[in-house]
Amino acid sequence: MRIGKAMRAGAAALTAAIALGLASTGSAHASEIDRYLDLPLTNRNAASAPGGVNPDLPYDHAELGRLLDQARAEGVAPTRYAALLYQYWLVDATGKAGIDLRSWNPRAGVAANRDNLIRSYRYYEDLQLAHRELQWAGMGGQVGADFGGGLVDFELMGALYSLPGIAEAARGVVGAVTNAAGPQVAQRLPRGLSALATAGSRITPEDLNYIIGMILVMQKNIFSDLMPMHDAYVTAGLPALSEFMAAGLFGADIMSAWREVASGDPDRIAAGNAVLLRREQQWAVGAQWDEVRSYKGEIGEAITYLTGAAGSPSVAAVVPMREFHPARIPFTTPDGRPALLTLPLPDWNWSEFDARWDYITTELLPKYRGQVENNWPALEAAMRVPYEQQLESKRPLLNMPQLLESAAHEVKVEAS
Repeated sequence: MRIGKAMRAGAAALTAAIALGLASTGSAHASEIDRYLDLPLTNRNAASAPGGVNPDLPYDHAELGRLLDQARAEGVAPTRYAALLYQYWLVDATGKAGIDLRSWNPRAGVAANRDNLIRSYRYYEDLQLAHRELQWAGMGGQVGADFGGGLVDFELMGALYSLPGIAEAARGVVGAVTNAAGPQVAQRLPRGLSALATAGSRITPEDLNYIIGMILVMQKNIFSDLMPMHDAYVTAGLPALSEFMAAGLFGADIMSAWREVASGDPDRIAAGNAVLLRREQQWAVGAQWDEVRSYKGEIGEAITYLTGAAGSPSVAAVVPMREFHPARIPFTTPDGRPALLTLPLPDWNWSEFDARWDYITTELLPKYRGQVENNWPALEAAMRVPYEQQLESKRPLLNMPQLLESAAHEVKVEAS
């Protein structure tokens, strides 16, 4: 009797132990995914830190995929695993581009990020070459060479001193305008040009390093926002992007844009890519361009103006920024006659969104679309050039003193 009772007690204890073990296993299983739910995107802005979107997330692609599948299988709301989803596709995209996401630190400067620049834009162009509808990626790759070449120049200038000869050349332009039309007209020159003339000689290597770091942050922000979407699209199609929207990583406007991109209709493809480009320029980096322009007052204004005045995008038939809305100042001569002063420099600043978007929609978007639709062989040949060579061929800023000196000689005053 006592043996029977003991057996029954032992069986009950064993059953309880098994149940406890199963409960413990389930609890451990649940806690594995729980620790990755509801994580904030603390590093979505690359100004915060190197690496991915949250420091608590792993970088192993297989592990991220397993965790993501577990969250889906357990019916977790996509908004709760948004950071995990984002990290998964960002790791996938950087892996395909050949970039080590964990160590990607834009604040480390151009030399440390040169390979990341080249690999980013090579990946953009490869996406365009493989998928004709991905025009945002192709245009980004083309313009990336101009962007990267300018950064190389900026860092070289910082290593040498600051902006050798540029402030003096800018003062020469102001002096030429003053001589031709008077000091009142010189006071109406573009703010960036005036800032370059007055503050250019005060720009230090530290100032350039700060702005280089901010521009590299913007470059990473653009990649980190748009490339996971592109990677998801080419890997798993529109359903993968629907999961992005369900997770709150973007809204219905971006989902609609991707449907347009996938439509096969040229007009809709162009419209969808334009929405993606606006997200890049306004949502991803708009506030940071404003921050750079306001850096130390005239210094930020001067440097951001300089980037536009020097820029010549590689997209065929696109006019250089300095030729788009060049400075034209109407005035009255001392004897009362109306006149117009023209100057071959921009009257706008690339860092201001409205002006930048005007240039993009007037020049870059339509002319790049024309290349894709009407001159693909030439565009393809340009994109197949090794990206290191593309970048090195675009070094605009070192020629900026000569450009400004030329502008001083080309000041025109005409009767209007």
